[in-house]
Amino acid sequence: MNAALSPLRLGPLTIDFPVVLAALAGYSDLPYRTICRELGAPFATTEVMLDKFLLQEGKLRRHLLRSDAGDHPVGGQIMGADPAIMARAAVILRDLGFDAIDLNFACPVKKVVSRKRGGHMMADPEGTLEVIRAVRDAVPDRPLMIKLRKSFALGDEACEAFWTISRGAWAAGADAICVHARAVGQMYKGQADWAFLRRVKEAFPDRTIIGSGDVRTPADALRMFGETGVDGIAAARGAIGNPWFFRQVGDLASGREMTAPTLAEQRAVMERHFALAVELYGEQKATFVMRHFGISYGRMHPHAKRIRMAFVAVRSAAEWRAVLDEHYAGETVPAV
Repeated sequence: MNAALSPLRLGPLTIDFPVVLAALAGYSDLPYRTICRELGAPFATTEVMLDKFLLQEGKLRRHLLRSDAGDHPVGGQIMGADPAIMARAAVILRDLGFDAIDLNFACPVKKVVSRKRGGHMMADPEGTLEVIRAVRDAVPDRPLMIKLRKSFALGDEACEAFWTISRGAWAAGADAICVHARAVGQMYKGQADWAFLRRVKEAFPDRTIIGSGDVRTPADALRMFGETGVDGIAAARGAIGNPWFFRQVGDLASGREMTAPTLAEQRAVMERHFALAVELYGEQKATFVMRHFGISYGRMHPHAKRIRMAFVAVRSAAEWRAVLDEHYAGETVPAV
């Protein structure tokens, strides 16, 4: 398959390849962003950060905000409902060198929504627009990205809040909107509505629209481009445990055969990832953090259930290495 993929434009920022790493809570920290970049991701976004946390010094803030010279261009994603606090948080991100500001009005997690943040904002269009205007005014010199869902309630077929927010966001100076093609009430259940993504792109042909939802495989990414016309794709679940995802999309788009990493390649990446995590968190916390990454990587292994159980039992760096020694000693792995 040959599919010409155009660069992704975020205001003055041009991303050469239009498939980027989404903001993934618990996953898109600096170590995993680094791994994904080394395997083809041209742009990445931090884990979502509560605006109030950025205004407070502490270990959590230092971990979430950690970046380095190789972690660019990078977007900092924040979530909140108070325009003044969100604006102050955006200024902090800019001053720390983040290349883009990303506002999350889409998170469907019940704890977040109940506290009137994230996806709750889809039920409050005017409040959402007040936040967008405040952030744009406070940080006029960085690309501004907005993350929305198609609606708040599953039965809202008109999606009036989405259209109100998106039109207001463009008027306020937003540079891109990332659309998850499900309602907040769906969370991640059911099928993402790619026809809605097509409607959004048709409504805003000259604006940057990034699609999200049900891009589980590299082939799904090309299919979303073809069926919806979106300008970019934020790889989320499809990229968890498969940092080769971006390289694989590029291979398919160029007509090359998509290859799965061998067990030796998987092991090398997992070892590097663990070392990066130790550098950021220290060995004890890194071991805990890397357990769920190990489970995710294990989905590509021919004995995925066995790998899952092995990583669940890991309690130390030595046990992590023992899993690799036992299960990643081969040179090949069946195609995924």
